[in-house]
Amino acid sequence: MADENSSGWERAVLEKIALAGVTEQRRARRWGIFFKFLIFTYLFVVLAIAMGWFHKKDGSHGKHTALVELNGVIASGTAASADAVMQGLADAFKDKGTQGIILRINSPGGSPVQSGYINDEIKRLRVKYPDIPLYAVVEDVCASGGYYVAVAADRIYVNKASMIGSIGVLMNGFGFTGTMEKLGVERRLLAAGANKGFLDPFSPLNDEQKDHAKQMLTEIHDQFIDVVRKGRGKRLKETPDMFSGLVWVGQKSIELGLADAIGSTEQVARDVIKAEDIVDFTPRENVAERFAKRLGASAAESLVKLGASGVINLQLR
Repeated sequence: MADENSSGWERAVLEKIALAGVTEQRRARRWGIFFKFLIFTYLFVVLAIAMGWFHKKDGSHGKHTALVELNGVIASGTAASADAVMQGLADAFKDKGTQGIILRINSPGGSPVQSGYINDEIKRLRVKYPDIPLYAVVEDVCASGGYYVAVAADRIYVNKASMIGSIGVLMNGFGFTGTMEKLGVERRLLAAGANKGFLDPFSPLNDEQKDHAKQMLTEIHDQFIDVVRKGRGKRLKETPDMFSGLVWVGQKSIELGLADAIGSTEQVARDVIKAEDIVDFTPRENVAERFAKRLGASAAESLVKLGASGVINLQLR
């Protein structure tokens, strides 16, 4: 009888221990699922932010000053490309709460084509939205292609130490013929068309091609000058060296009529536009876009290494 009682007691204890173990496993499993869910939610939110899913400009802002940045060299495929800047401007003008737009510029210049696209788009948007002013605010530098863009604005604000101007065009490259002779390297260029090897850096400079290049630069320079004159109008106080490619500090640029006044982004928003709240409409690349661009750039670089012979670099700088 004692053995049976002892056996029953041991069985009950074992059952309790087993039940407690099962309960603990279930509890651990539930907590595991809970923490996994938290981690998944966190990763989803991070991914959504990185992909820009939460970044919407749907006109839900109150009255504000819209900001679009043009930062760096103006070139296709960069943050300062015409596509990026024009998209930001279009979004800013469309927003119902926009009281005025600031195009904040910090650029040494770049492609005359990309700069021209932005200039033309600003003019188009100003006609479409005549009640929304657009002001250019210059930070460190607004030169060449950057200034080409700025002259489309209603007014240009600068810092007294900003660098303004460089109204000119350049085409740069290198010549390696002397070095090749010293190294005993022979250039073998085969082309169909007398000028297919135009300004080839490994061939002697051809006077006719040089003259043709200068003519192209002169035509683009004339276009640049015409844009500046039309954009600045009677405010411009032309001097013999104004279109020579020189740059001036902000205060001097105001005296020459290249700029209008001293002013920062915050000051223009507060005192000129009268909308102190600033909303940034500058397009930002998300993680996926940056990865895709780098992948594409790597592929393009590989192709260049496989067969490119030379590049002519034409810029408003």
